Amino acid sequence: MIYNAKHWQIYLIFLFAVIFISCKESKRPNINNINVDIKIERFDKELFSARGDNVAITNVKLTNKYGLFYEDYIQKMIGSPEYSNEEVLSKLFKDPAYNDLTKEIDSVFPTLVTQEKDLSETFKYIKYYYPNAKIPKMISFASGFEYQMPVGDNYLGIGLDMFMGKNSKFYRAIINSVPMYLSRRFTPEYIVPRVTETYAHEELFHEPDENRTLLSKMVFQGKILYFLDQVLPENVADSTKIGYTQQQLDWSQNFEGDIWAYFLENNFLFETDYQKIQVFLSDGPFTPGLGESRESAPKLGVWTGWQIVKKYMKEHPEVTLQQLMKDNDAQKILNQSKYKPKQR
Repeated sequence: MIYNAKHWQIYLIFLFAVIFISCKESKRPNINNINVDIKIERFDKELFSARGDNVAITNVKLTNKYGLFYEDYIQKMIGSPEYSNEEVLSKLFKDPAYNDLTKEIDSVFPTLVTQEKDLSETFKYIKYYYPNAKIPKMISFASGFEYQMPVGDNYLGIGLDMFMGKNSKFYRAIINSVPMYLSRRFTPEYIVPRVTETYAHEELFHEPDENRTLLSKMVFQGKILYFLDQVLPENVADSTKIGYTQQQLDWSQNFEGDIWAYFLENNFLFETDYQKIQVFLSDGPFTPGLGESRESAPKLGVWTGWQIVKKYMKEHPEVTLQQLMKDNDAQKILNQSKYKPKQR
């Protein structure tokens, strides 16, 4: 009898676990029948492997295969129009720093299978909500820490040299030009969220020109983050979506009511002065004016906009994602969200 009871206990625990997982997964739409298979073209590898080849032939080959991306790469990212493509390639191939950097990239990213899998899942969700969305070619490259995610005519570039891991020796060497609060996010797990965020801004949701107030910009950015909630793999942390450390996320959650009170008490919500409102929207090590000893999280306007939008959608489950993203009435979204976090 004891043996049977234990068996039943194990069975029930397993059953409840299956039910719990199924319920959790059922919150997302079924994308099994949506055909998306993202492949990232390894321009970085192809370019590096051509070092010993004839430069003129390499130029023609890469021009034919990569088109406008290749021209942008040569003429804008690593070179300039005053030099020919062949001259830029010759100089690049002779640069020891380029060789060292590419070898480091290869050691971190021998393949991009994990990123391709997660991007395929993400774009299946995007196609579920927006069937007519066009998926650009995704091309990996290295530009010597100049470009992370350029967008061009039907391409989205992924600068792998800016995702090698926060402890990379290269980031320690460029700390004067790239501050630590940025380079700590130069890690592989940021590739998929940054691709998705860039695609959302550039291809799907352009900010309306009439968005002048801090509130309108907060809500717009909050909608983008809510969109990421719906399409990114579920294992992507909120801190990664917004680019916070876990400590910064904890701080924002702990002081949510105080942050909101600060905006209200200083009449910032309807402020239109660009210099004043950018303090709450721009990236940085912290948000000036909030917190002690520079311990606050950065871009707290963006984070608060995200909380407003999440609260609005919780209050209005009948609103679809598409309806939310089309709605540019920030004041209505705020009012109907009933957003009133308590102060500490």
